[in-house]
Amino acid sequence: MNTSGSNEDLAIVEACKQGDGKAQKRLYDKHAPTMYAICLRYMSNEDEAKDALQEGFIKVFKNIGKFSHTGSFEGWLKRIFVNTSIEQIRKRKMHYDINEMDTNTPEFAKNLQMSSMDADKIMELVQQLPSGYRTVFNMYCVDGYSHKEIAEHLGVSENTSKSQLFKARKMLQNWLKHWFK
Repeated sequence: MNTSGSNEDLAIVEACKQGDGKAQKRLYDKHAPTMYAICLRYMSNEDEAKDALQEGFIKVFKNIGKFSHTGSFEGWLKRIFVNTSIEQIRKRKMHYDINEMDTNTPEFAKNLQMSSMDADKIMELVQQLPSGYRTVFNMYCVDGYSHKEIAEHLGVSENTSKSQLFKARKMLQNWLKHWFK
């Protein structure tokens, strides 16, 4: 983030600490699109992502006084939204259910006209992964968590994290093979 962005965030954070509703709205308007994209990566659908977004901002405003100005504010926010998304998944008791695995190619992938592979199409495929696979894939490949950190966050072993990532990658590779045929 550039210096002006840091100064702008610093001013907004300080105003939010004082309970300024307009500052809270500015913070939301500035960061909601990015935080929503994070939530959407983890959740099964847009409604769940919106719920995680709302819950995340509640946590942000409740805990903004704890932001210590070490590191970037956006990094602090991202961590809250990743953790909130993971908590939402846990609450729904959806992750790591191997029985939810559907090895069939998603219907939309069968019908796509392939012209070029872009990030949106890849994210559509990632969204089709079973939630446990999707969670580990996002934490490891997108958010940069180690298997040890993933295991701690999700309450599983490192080997389970590695296995879920392997299976997610394998599933995505199979879907992409069908897509490119």
